[in-house]
Amino acid sequence: MSGYNNYETSYTSYGAGGGAGAGGFIPGDGSQQSPGGRDKQQQDSLRPVTIKQILDAQPDAGNDTFKIDGHTVSQLTFVGQIRNISTQTTNTTYRLDDGTGSIEVKQWVDSDTVDQNNPVKAKLVEGAYCRAWGKLKSFNDRRSVGAQIIRPVEDMNEVSYHLLEATSIHLYFTRGPPGGGNAGAGAANTNGGAGQQGGGAYGGHDLAGYNSHAKKVFAYLRETPQGNEGLHQQDIAAALGLESADVLRAGDDLLAGGLIYTTVDDHTWAVLEAD
Repeated sequence: MSGYNNYETSYTSYGAGGGAGAGGFIPGDGSQQSPGGRDKQQQDSLRPVTIKQILDAQPDAGNDTFKIDGHTVSQLTFVGQIRNISTQTTNTTYRLDDGTGSIEVKQWVDSDTVDQNNPVKAKLVEGAYCRAWGKLKSFNDRRSVGAQIIRPVEDMNEVSYHLLEATSIHLYFTRGPPGGGNAGAGAANTNGGAGQQGGGAYGGHDLAGYNSHAKKVFAYLRETPQGNEGLHQQDIAAALGLESADVLRAGDDLLAGGLIYTTVDDHTWAVLEAD
């Protein structure tokens, strides 16, 4: 089984059944610390993200890394659908889309290990879902990911699992650990103490930075009886009397903020209830 930066990459933590195979970054886990190495551990940790988080990442001054939610990241993993493939002599470029955005992922060809009959690469076709591991790069203000590993997604539950995992890590850094009373550094910088506002239809969630459409969509999602699959964008638009495009933009904002998550498809949402 292949490994990446001490992480097992033949599968992710979805279905792994144990810590040894976990593919995601678990904040606060000190089991792999070495003396004086905590800062390096955090920077080298593999973090699950969405493509929108990649596109919104802030450059870390003084080096070639980036910050997401106020924390430095170097190694990333994400899941997306292959929209386009461009094959060159020295590299293959995939354009991946995960519903929050799209980005180019470039994998360089190792001439010493080229295998034309590689069964894994044969499954990486347009329309298929895959998981990529790599580093975020920027050239002329254009973001891309240099991938060490790209493999096809065999179980579609992995797509939903990854989005939940990325949301969980985002909430950890912006609101603090589950059950904790203190918000993370990202929330302190973003909300400026406004987190005490909100209640009722928002259930204590802070929506101070969201527009009226996003607030209506969130309140409707939270208060409307529904199954585990949540509610579809078009049903929400019809019920609220809003334009479908406005509801879609509101959903994108709520997804980026970790307040809702996608279920059966990119346009069906449910509220992520915090403990």
